[in-house]
Amino acid sequence: MSIFQPSNQIRLTNVSIVRLKKAGKRFEVACYKNKVLEWRNNVETDLDEVLQIHSIFINVSKGQVANKDELTKAFKTDDADKIIQEILKKGELQVSEKERQNKLGTLHRDIATIVAEKCINPDTKRPYTVTMIEKAMSDLHYSIHPNRNAKQQALDVIKQLQEKAIIPISRAQMRVRVVIPTKDAKRTKEKVLPLVASVEDEDWGADSYELVALIDPGQLRLITEALHVDTKGRGQVEVMNLHESQEGDTKF
Repeated sequence: MSIFQPSNQIRLTNVSIVRLKKAGKRFEVACYKNKVLEWRNNVETDLDEVLQIHSIFINVSKGQVANKDELTKAFKTDDADKIIQEILKKGELQVSEKERQNKLGTLHRDIATIVAEKCINPDTKRPYTVTMIEKAMSDLHYSIHPNRNAKQQALDVIKQLQEKAIIPISRAQMRVRVVIPTKDAKRTKEKVLPLVASVEDEDWGADSYELVALIDPGQLRLITEALHVDTKGRGQVEVMNLHESQEGDTKF
């Protein structure tokens, strides 16, 4: 997109706009999209690298620059850099409709992929394909939230699919191996067992107690914390597999 500022005919190319509504007025700055993201992540600190032009606009597309009185009234200061930083920090990064649709499509696929990786059909004990989950999301009429990450929304999808019985679905269980030093085993085992779904095997050795069990993925953090506290870091939890054949993901 090419934009001209009438006052000085400066041409802005490959422009992205960050917009902030304040005191009933709209304020905009013209930026490079990637640099905006870097600035928000504290990678880029030089405003001149972020901005296409060091001006604050009422409307970038029409080249309408905000005047000093408007800025002072809305931001309680006429310091351009402070105002620009507030707009960059709090404003909404505008994107084209095509870019927005592409982003939503990618996010939709990412959500479906996470659900497929973390869930199974409890009737068949088999995982769903991503395509099957995408269809279920469509039947659910799930609305993608562009500003929430895929993992958060995947949890929402799982919950809604279960509540509305769109398809039979449940979280896949993890198989884990828990190793506890013998001297801590009795006390720690009493805390760990309530957190497991079923015990597959256990072995008392001279130096350690070993437990192989199935757990819901959400319990992994609690088990890890219990071991860390009770054994002062000497205990171990190993994720053996997920879905009977896939390597587990401990970050879900």
